[in-house]
Amino acid sequence: MILLKYLLKEALKSQMAVLAVLLTIFVSQQFVRILADAADGQFPGQLVATILALNLPELLTLILPLSLFLGVMTAHGRMYADSEMTVLHAVGVSEWYVTRVTLMLAVLMAGISAYSTLYLAPWAKEVEYQVLEEAKADAGLSSIVQGRFQKTGNGQAVVYVEDIEKGKLSKVFVAQLPKAVEGEVFTTEDASTSIVMADGGSILEEQNGSRRLVLDDGTRINGVINQLEYSQIKFSEYEMEIREQQAEAQRRKMSALTVQQLLDDGSIDAMAELHWRIAIPFSLPLLVLIAVPMSRVNVRQGKYAKMIPAILIFLGYFGLMMAGRKALENGSVPIQMGLWWIHATAFLIGIILVGKGRPSGRKFLSKFRFRKSAEKAA
Repeated sequence: MILLKYLLKEALKSQMAVLAVLLTIFVSQQFVRILADAADGQFPGQLVATILALNLPELLTLILPLSLFLGVMTAHGRMYADSEMTVLHAVGVSEWYVTRVTLMLAVLMAGISAYSTLYLAPWAKEVEYQVLEEAKADAGLSSIVQGRFQKTGNGQAVVYVEDIEKGKLSKVFVAQLPKAVEGEVFTTEDASTSIVMADGGSILEEQNGSRRLVLDDGTRINGVINQLEYSQIKFSEYEMEIREQQAEAQRRKMSALTVQQLLDDGSIDAMAELHWRIAIPFSLPLLVLIAVPMSRVNVRQGKYAKMIPAILIFLGYFGLMMAGRKALENGSVPIQMGLWWIHATAFLIGIILVGKGRPSGRKFLSKFRFRKSAEKAA
């Protein structure tokens, strides 16, 4: 029991350290991307933290297998380099026992990964879509970026504000555009447009939630597209009602659909997404089956001696999974086959590596090699 706890603690401690490093790297990259989108005016700046938090489950789903794999490699590699594993093997603790103990940790992490990839990540993606849709539909002050021409959420107006300070707008330009309908010609009634320019202004929010744009000292020009007639009005105060636009639903990616929605959809893309979600948690025990024997090093080699070959195997495994997912989407691989053939290959590699560390496995492999050499000699 003490040995079991020690092996689990060492592997878990190394995994958490690797997970923290990987999360820091990937979250930083994601933060830069989200911050750039906010700077472009795609959504208000105060939503950056919310969007970043909603991206964490998807990041965790992808990082968890790598953190477990590297964590086991690091922990067991250190134990081999410090001769701890040598002592354990000398007192009768087999590598298969170490593998079984580490598989317990892999099953626990696979459960966390399954919950994240099957439920938490799709829920977070759907909430992210809803937050962005509401932000796009909101034409309030929070969505205005100074010094940049911006379309409103419904695409019916373009707004430019030179400066914003303490809720006050300076040098405001608003162009109200007619609604373009593909395949239809504008009529005089629906092709009218107006341009408003003002020295300053502000946005007032009523108790009922409606908003009014109040502009000071400016000019409004009304006209009709493709006609020369227009009118010009100067004003000292001008009010425009900014209605709460109805949030336009974006087309959801497969990653935002629940498991039930994917099953109801039944398309090739939906089934490929479902196979991918199942494949990620299923890969964790298989990665441990490879990592435990791969971490076996001599004292003189150092604990990181086999890290590069192990990482190449990991990249090959996940590269095959991504290629398999693409093949499923393209119809090159039958949906019934899914990604199971990739898991079977990884399982076979793991069994061979584990077998090399067992007397029975070495005996079997030596017999196989002897037969091969005998056939060549004949």
